[in-house]
Amino acid sequence: MAEFRYLTVSALTKYIKRKFDYDPHLQNLYVKGEISNMKKHTSGHIYFTLKDAGARILAVMFSAYAQKAGFQPEDGMHVLVRGDVSVYEPSGNYQIYVKEIQPDGIGSLYLAYKQLEEKLAKEGLFRREHKKPIPRYPQTVGVVTSPTGAAVRDIITTIRRRYPIARIIVYPTLVQGKQAAPSIVRAIEMANARGEADVLIVGRGGGSIEELWAFNEEAVARAIFRSKIPVISAVGHETDVTIADHVADLRAPTPTGAAELAVPHIDELLEKIFQLKIRLTRSAKERTERARVRLSRLENSYAFRFPQKLYEQKMEQLDKTFDRLQKLLVKSLKEKGERREALCRRLWKFKPAAVLREKAEEVKVREKRLNRLAADIRKRKEREFLNLLNTLEAVSPLRTMERGYSIVYHEKGNLVKSVRDAKIGDQVYIYVKDGNLHCEVKEREESGNRG
Repeated sequence: MAEFRYLTVSALTKYIKRKFDYDPHLQNLYVKGEISNMKKHTSGHIYFTLKDAGARILAVMFSAYAQKAGFQPEDGMHVLVRGDVSVYEPSGNYQIYVKEIQPDGIGSLYLAYKQLEEKLAKEGLFRREHKKPIPRYPQTVGVVTSPTGAAVRDIITTIRRRYPIARIIVYPTLVQGKQAAPSIVRAIEMANARGEADVLIVGRGGGSIEELWAFNEEAVARAIFRSKIPVISAVGHETDVTIADHVADLRAPTPTGAAELAVPHIDELLEKIFQLKIRLTRSAKERTERARVRLSRLENSYAFRFPQKLYEQKMEQLDKTFDRLQKLLVKSLKEKGERREALCRRLWKFKPAAVLREKAEEVKVREKRLNRLAADIRKRKEREFLNLLNTLEAVSPLRTMERGYSIVYHEKGNLVKSVRDAKIGDQVYIYVKDGNLHCEVKEREESGNRG
């Protein structure tokens, strides 16, 4: 019998894995499909299934590659991936190890833009209540942009033309490339740390979406949101809308437009000052004329022309008022005296002492009548009481006992009405007219046994 060499499962799986790894047709593959069972591990690795109508394959994208994707893969999303096919030895499953991924039918940058826009909107970074007002007359304007681009020249030229009294500070930064976003963040933070500017213009000139992408980075958006200095965004042309535009306190269509929004026009201010000066002069003239007319009226008034006569007139009025007050006082005292005398006459007419004596006599008469009535009532009640006593005495048991009758009580206190109420040997009490008899029952005899 021939001997067979048996392989272990690990050895077989390792052999198959090496076949996969050495096959050039399974390396650097381009595959498209739909994502399902999407799961992002805490380590940053992404695990999902890539499927179409006829088959499916497991897929793994390590964190180093996932961070470069620029968007967040989701279930149901159709994607284009590039990667290597190999075998995961512990489970024996073959799977594709994804190195690049992008949406199928839509740009990855646009998808990343929409996802970040939705995320920041949910957090409230775009809400109007967070927008800070732009100062009307800033003394210092800060500009966060490239120091060599056309945007900074347009901004400086516009500000100096419109508002030459404003001070301009340029915070140089990169505006394109991978290092642009961190550079913009540092420039915004530096401007806030120094506190020199009253308003910040953050932006750059026009370009493709890739060239403007630094202003769609989450770090830049959060730096603008944290800025204590009001921020005007000026990115690209009017049709270019970035995440920075949504977060900024004010969006300008172009860098030149941002400069126009940041400062007023000096000619407009001078015209406004001139108009205010005219209004102030006119108002001062009108007020002075009104005061002059009033002063003239006062100077020509009777009080200023004849003050002595006015004083004498007032003194005469005072004397007349004093005389009238004195007459009223005398009249009032006279009326009070007449009223008092009338009251005295009425009081004397009624003679209170005589009335009191009369009422005292009436009280004495009524007191005698009351005493007499009380004596009659007392006598009547005594007679009624005696009659009741006689009636009670007539029906009293004591009167019956005087005729020879007695009352028998059992020792328990019960009245003995029949021979059956007491037994032989019981103690009984016999109440007679002049005392009690304590007896013992020796014999009972009912009335039916007599004779």
